[in-house]
Amino acid sequence: MEYLLTFLEGILSFLSPCTLPLLPVYIGYFAGASKKPLPGALAFVAGFTAVFCALGVFAGSVGALLARYQAAVNLVCGVIVVLLGLSFLELLPIPFFRGTQYRGEVRNIFSAFLFGVVYSVSLTPCAGAFLGAALMLASASGTALRGASLLLLYALGLGIPFVLSAVLIDQLRNAFAFVKRHYHAFQLLCGAFLIASGVAMATGWLTRLMTFFS
Repeated sequence: MEYLLTFLEGILSFLSPCTLPLLPVYIGYFAGASKKPLPGALAFVAGFTAVFCALGVFAGSVGALLARYQAAVNLVCGVIVVLLGLSFLELLPIPFFRGTQYRGEVRNIFSAFLFGVVYSVSLTPCAGAFLGAALMLASASGTALRGASLLLLYALGLGIPFVLSAVLIDQLRNAFAFVKRHYHAFQLLCGAFLIASGVAMATGWLTRLMTFFS
């Protein structure tokens, strides 16, 4: 269950207004001078996946140190995820989640990888809320391996749409336009998703669901 949640959080990060409106710009970066975006997109995804997995190891390791206080960890992480949901709904501003922009040029595979690394540490507030929720799940997981696995699933949820978009950008324009036109409803749905996930973590429901499906 927790793996499905983090994968969905990655997809929702991709669909956020921090990423979707800039997708043509990203695809242009990936293509560079060659006009072939796929290799650059794969390197970009590899860049942020490496960073996210490292963050997952760290979060899971911290959770492992606090394993004897698992109920308290779940409560604290759940409350943080609820706050992130309120931030996503713009009901509670969290200044920490402020992105930066990549100012370099993507000329080759290495620079595309670097672009992915920079992107991973400069997510803007809406995408940062989902990343924060994924990290809280990783902390509550209690092991470095599970933490890395959870963030790998988050990265795949974010990265697979990037790669598909690099290949099918023209065919997907209408779908992306639909999401942008109905963003307010999307924002409410995603905010509710984060808040519900946080409540499930804080109350222990998520742990019971994972035990039931394991």
